[in-house]
Amino acid sequence: MSGERVCVGAIAGAFGVRGEVRLKSFCAEPEAIATYGPLWTQEGREFTVSLGRPIAGGIAARLSGVDTREAADALRGQRLYADRDALPALPDDEFYHADLIGLEVRDAGGAVLGRVAAVLNHGAGDLLEIRRPGSASLLLPFTRDVVPTVDLASGRIVADPPEGLVE
Repeated sequence: MSGERVCVGAIAGAFGVRGEVRLKSFCAEPEAIATYGPLWTQEGREFTVSLGRPIAGGIAARLSGVDTREAADALRGQRLYADRDALPALPDDEFYHADLIGLEVRDAGGAVLGRVAAVLNHGAGDLLEIRRPGSASLLLPFTRDVVPTVDLASGRIVADPPEGLVE
Protein backbone atom coordinates (compact mmCIF):
# COMPACT_ATOMS: atom_id res chain seq x y z
CA MET A 1 0.00 0.00 0.00
CA SER A 2 1.32 3.39 -0.95
CA GLY A 3 2.11 5.81 1.87
CA GLU A 4 0.36 8.44 -0.26
CA ARG A 5 -3.09 7.01 0.46
CA VAL A 6 -5.29 7.46 3.52
CA CYS A 7 -7.99 5.10 4.78
CA VAL A 8 -11.35 6.85 4.39
CA GLY A 9 -13.83 4.02 4.90
CA ALA A 10 -14.64 0.34 4.99
CA ILE A 11 -17.14 -2.01 3.42
CA ALA A 12 -19.41 -3.52 6.07
CA GLY A 13 -21.04 -6.02 3.69
CA ALA A 14 -23.77 -6.33 1.10
CA PHE A 15 -26.93 -4.24 1.18
CA GLY A 16 -29.85 -5.58 -0.79
CA VAL A 17 -29.65 -8.03 -3.70
CA ARG A 18 -28.37 -5.85 -6.56
CA GLY A 19 -24.73 -5.38 -5.60
CA GLU A 20 -24.97 -2.41 -3.26
CA VAL A 21 -22.70 -2.32 -0.24
CA ARG A 22 -23.07 -0.98 3.28
CA LEU A 23 -20.27 1.60 3.40
CA LYS A 24 -18.81 2.93 6.66
CA SER A 25 -17.27 6.33 6.08
CA PHE A 26 -14.43 7.49 8.34
CA CYS A 27 -14.72 11.06 7.02
CA ALA A 28 -15.83 13.99 9.19
CA GLU A 29 -18.68 14.44 6.70
CA PRO A 30 -19.61 10.85 5.78
CA GLU A 31 -20.91 11.74 2.29
CA ALA A 32 -17.54 13.29 1.37
CA ILE A 33 -16.11 9.81 0.80
CA ALA A 34 -17.59 9.80 -2.71
CA THR A 35 -15.88 13.07 -3.65
CA TYR A 36 -12.29 11.89 -3.24
CA GLY A 37 -12.08 10.26 -6.67
CA PRO A 38 -11.52 6.57 -7.08
CA LEU A 39 -10.95 4.56 -3.92
CA TRP A 40 -8.64 1.57 -3.59
CA THR A 41 -8.49 -1.54 -1.44
CA GLN A 42 -5.21 -2.44 0.23
CA GLU A 43 -4.61 -4.97 -2.57
CA GLY A 44 -4.96 -2.23 -5.18
CA ARG A 45 -8.46 -2.88 -6.51
CA GLU A 46 -9.96 0.42 -7.72
CA PHE A 47 -13.58 1.54 -7.30
CA THR A 48 -15.69 4.54 -8.24
CA VAL A 49 -18.26 5.17 -5.50
CA SER A 50 -21.88 6.31 -5.96
CA LEU A 51 -23.72 6.95 -2.72
CA GLY A 52 -27.31 6.03 -2.03
CA ARG A 53 -29.24 6.80 1.12
CA PRO A 54 -28.09 6.69 4.75
CA ILE A 55 -28.82 3.32 6.37
CA ALA A 56 -28.20 1.76 9.77
CA GLY A 57 -24.46 1.43 10.24
CA GLY A 58 -23.45 3.50 7.23
CA ILE A 59 -24.46 4.52 3.74
CA ALA A 60 -25.84 2.39 0.92
CA ALA A 61 -23.42 2.66 -2.00
CA ARG A 62 -22.64 1.26 -5.41
CA LEU A 63 -19.06 0.38 -6.32
CA SER A 64 -18.00 0.18 -9.95
CA GLY A 65 -17.78 -3.42 -11.14
CA VAL A 66 -19.82 -4.82 -8.24
CA ASP A 67 -23.17 -6.00 -9.61
CA THR A 68 -24.32 -8.89 -7.41
CA ARG A 69 -24.98 -9.46 -3.74
CA GLU A 70 -22.31 -12.16 -3.71
CA ALA A 71 -19.69 -9.79 -5.15
CA ALA A 72 -20.66 -7.11 -2.63
CA ASP A 73 -20.56 -9.54 0.30
CA ALA A 74 -17.12 -10.81 -0.80
CA LEU A 75 -15.80 -7.28 -0.11
CA ARG A 76 -16.94 -7.30 3.54
CA GLY A 77 -14.19 -5.94 5.79
CA GLN A 78 -12.18 -4.30 3.00
CA ARG A 79 -10.84 -0.87 3.89
CA LEU A 80 -11.00 1.83 1.23
CA TYR A 81 -8.20 4.32 0.62
CA ALA A 82 -8.09 7.69 -1.16
CA ASP A 83 -5.10 9.49 -2.62
CA ARG A 84 -3.80 11.98 -0.07
CA ASP A 85 -3.80 14.70 -2.76
CA ALA A 86 -7.58 14.31 -3.15
CA LEU A 87 -8.23 15.02 0.54
CA PRO A 88 -8.87 18.54 1.83
CA ALA A 89 -6.13 20.48 3.58
CA LEU A 90 -6.61 20.61 7.35
CA PRO A 91 -6.32 23.52 9.76
CA ASP A 92 -3.12 23.63 11.83
CA ASP A 93 -4.76 22.00 14.85
CA GLU A 94 -6.28 19.01 12.99
CA PHE A 95 -4.52 15.87 11.76
CA TYR A 96 -5.21 12.80 9.68
CA HIS A 97 -4.86 9.72 11.88
CA ALA A 98 -2.42 8.24 9.36
CA ASP A 99 -0.04 11.16 10.01
CA LEU A 100 0.04 10.49 13.77
CA ILE A 101 0.86 6.78 13.60
CA GLY A 102 4.56 6.17 14.14
CA LEU A 103 5.31 9.53 15.78
CA GLU A 104 7.55 9.48 18.86
CA VAL A 105 5.81 10.61 22.06
CA ARG A 106 7.73 12.40 24.82
CA ASP A 107 6.54 13.83 28.11
CA ALA A 108 6.97 17.51 28.95
CA GLY A 109 10.36 16.74 30.55
CA GLY A 110 11.64 15.10 27.36
CA ALA A 111 11.46 11.44 28.47
CA VAL A 112 10.38 9.08 25.71
CA LEU A 113 6.98 7.49 26.37
CA GLY A 114 6.88 5.44 23.15
CA ARG A 115 5.43 5.68 19.63
CA VAL A 116 1.87 6.10 18.40
CA ALA A 117 0.66 2.67 17.28
CA ALA A 118 -2.97 3.58 16.58
CA VAL A 119 -5.60 6.27 16.93
CA LEU A 120 -8.76 4.81 18.43
CA ASN A 121 -12.22 6.22 18.86
CA HIS A 122 -14.89 4.31 20.75
CA GLY A 123 -17.38 7.17 20.76
CA ALA A 124 -16.04 9.45 23.49
CA GLY A 125 -13.17 11.05 21.57
CA ASP A 126 -9.86 10.03 20.08
CA LEU A 127 -7.31 8.03 22.06
CA LEU A 128 -3.66 7.60 21.12
CA GLU A 129 -2.37 4.08 21.68
CA ILE A 130 1.26 4.51 22.66
CA ARG A 131 3.50 1.43 22.35
CA ARG A 132 6.07 1.53 25.12
CA PRO A 133 9.32 -0.40 24.91
CA GLY A 134 9.29 -3.26 27.41
CA SER A 135 5.94 -2.23 28.87
CA ALA A 136 2.20 -2.39 28.22
CA SER A 137 0.66 0.05 25.75
CA LEU A 138 -0.60 3.35 27.09
CA LEU A 139 -3.85 5.04 26.03
CA LEU A 140 -3.77 8.84 26.05
CA PRO A 141 -6.80 11.05 25.39
CA PHE A 142 -6.04 13.09 22.27
CA THR A 143 -7.01 16.47 23.73
CA ARG A 144 -5.13 19.78 23.89
CA ASP A 145 -4.67 19.39 27.66
CA VAL A 146 -3.02 15.97 27.39
CA VAL A 147 -1.33 16.44 23.99
CA PRO A 148 -0.39 20.12 23.74
CA THR A 149 2.12 19.71 20.88
CA VAL A 150 2.06 17.72 17.66
CA ASP A 151 5.06 18.47 15.43
CA LEU A 152 4.66 16.50 12.20
CA ALA A 153 7.80 18.03 10.68
CA SER A 154 10.03 16.65 13.45
CA GLY A 155 7.96 13.47 13.90
CA ARG A 156 7.27 14.16 17.57
CA ILE A 157 4.40 14.60 19.99
CA VAL A 158 4.74 16.19 23.42
CA ALA A 159 2.27 14.81 25.93
CA ASP A 160 1.33 15.80 29.48
CA PRO A 161 -0.33 12.62 30.80
CA PRO A 162 -2.72 12.89 33.75
CA GLU A 163 -1.15 12.28 37.17
CA GLY A 164 -0.65 8.57 37.89
CA LEU A 165 -1.24 7.39 34.30
CA VAL A 166 2.44 6.76 33.52
CA GLU A 167 4.58 4.84 35.98
